[in-house]
Amino acid sequence: MNPKTPPQPPSQGLSPPPPQVASPPPGAGRRLYALLRAQITDGVLPAGARAPSTRALAAEWGVSRTTVTAVYEQLAAEGYLMTSGGRVARVAWPQGGTVAPRPRPVGDVVAAAPRLSALGQRVQAMAAQLPPSWASVPFDFRYGALASADFPVLTWRRALKAAGLNPSPRLSYAPPEGEPSLRQALQGYLQRARGLRCDADQIVVVQGSQQGIDLCARLLLQAGDRFAFEDPGYLMARRCFEATGAHCAPVPVDAHGLDTEQLPLGPSVRLAYVTPSHQFPLGGVLPITRRQALLSWAQAQQAWVVEDDYDGEFRYGQRPIDALQSIDHEGRVIYVGTFSKALSPQLRLGYLVLPPALVPVFREAKRLSDRHAPVLEQRAVASLIDSGAYERHVRRVRRDNERRRSALLAAAERYLPANAQLAGLAAGLHLVLWLPDWGPQDEDHVALAARQIGVGIYPVSPLYSRPDRPMPAGAPQRAAGFILGYASLSVAQIEQGMRALGLFLSSGAGRP
Repeated sequence: MNPKTPPQPPSQGLSPPPPQVASPPPGAGRRLYALLRAQITDGVLPAGARAPSTRALAAEWGVSRTTVTAVYEQLAAEGYLMTSGGRVARVAWPQGGTVAPRPRPVGDVVAAAPRLSALGQRVQAMAAQLPPSWASVPFDFRYGALASADFPVLTWRRALKAAGLNPSPRLSYAPPEGEPSLRQALQGYLQRARGLRCDADQIVVVQGSQQGIDLCARLLLQAGDRFAFEDPGYLMARRCFEATGAHCAPVPVDAHGLDTEQLPLGPSVRLAYVTPSHQFPLGGVLPITRRQALLSWAQAQQAWVVEDDYDGEFRYGQRPIDALQSIDHEGRVIYVGTFSKALSPQLRLGYLVLPPALVPVFREAKRLSDRHAPVLEQRAVASLIDSGAYERHVRRVRRDNERRRSALLAAAERYLPANAQLAGLAAGLHLVLWLPDWGPQDEDHVALAARQIGVGIYPVSPLYSRPDRPMPAGAPQRAAGFILGYASLSVAQIEQGMRALGLFLSSGAGRP
């Protein structure tokens, strides 16, 4: 067949015309024919795609290559494939377009309601409550995102290559708690950078801090328990805890973080989740008196404290605050760390520093969950820490982000309305913008309207667990709030984005 003049496909991509050659052979050949034709008409193999080689299919199906060749000839005669001597068979490009995927029949398959566990039912309900997934825009102040240019590509490539060139004597499953080299490197780094006191044996490497939080939820909470949670706070952590059937006991935050005087009491309170070094999202830093009060509460309650130190390395103008774990003398704090903010969220590497009593159960839970985190990446990160390259990288990125932060503050001063307020300025990779001219009920509308001019800002209301959303002290009452991340933008993009946002807000275009 001439590949430049493919045959016309079956009418409407449904039933093919009568074959012009003999039917495919019976048995395995006919089943293979039916499978390939269905994949083409359903769009699994799109027009122009390479068909599997006859040799590979023959080996996979346990049939002769002659049988596979007969199937391909049948499909070619019906207009589904283009074949010619010495060339790879491809799905046909029909005249005037591509093979249209076959519409699935309606009514011949009855979709049964899924039978879910209690956990599955709670997760299903949460899926319907998630905030909208915003598409990217030119000036996207998305928090949690980093600039690609900040990633140390050459340094990482060398470290990863070195890890690959020094493999283990055999390929087998690694220890669930992580590579010894990374845990040993982390022990020294965390003591230097965050003031932690721990042994390498207390560290469990996880696939991002989110997995660490999920392990805490599944191992420390059960249905009917209560957990103390910052309000507002990190939504994905709250969802992990609520998925167990435990109930959120929201604790207000102010300019200094969690209000420890309002911590819940009672035997059902088993855990508190906090971000003491940089409260998410409002930015408060928990002072020493509240830290001591929180630890005293945990000891009295026999409760655990999950300390999420998601961006504690990024504090500007002074040394980063030591972690809460550094003053825990009773073994009540579980420290959650991550490489997502300093290296990349796509790396999916984080770690837990556990009280010794919890190490065995967390190791086994990690083994049951996914065996272990990727080994080569762990060894590469360990070499970066051991060589000092990681800390040099953190210092450089901290300087870059301080420039971005300064640019955002200066642009806000120039372009935003005079009564706009910014919170959480001293640390981290994001700010919170309060707009007194709008209310909480306007946040989604303002965010959507801002996206129409290419500016991405993110409502703060979904991070509150209480519908009345009490405002923190010092913030304008009943104001619309938005999170502005700046780590993924250049200084020029921040300037342009804030100018566009200021013109938009001043015009009143975002009013419903």
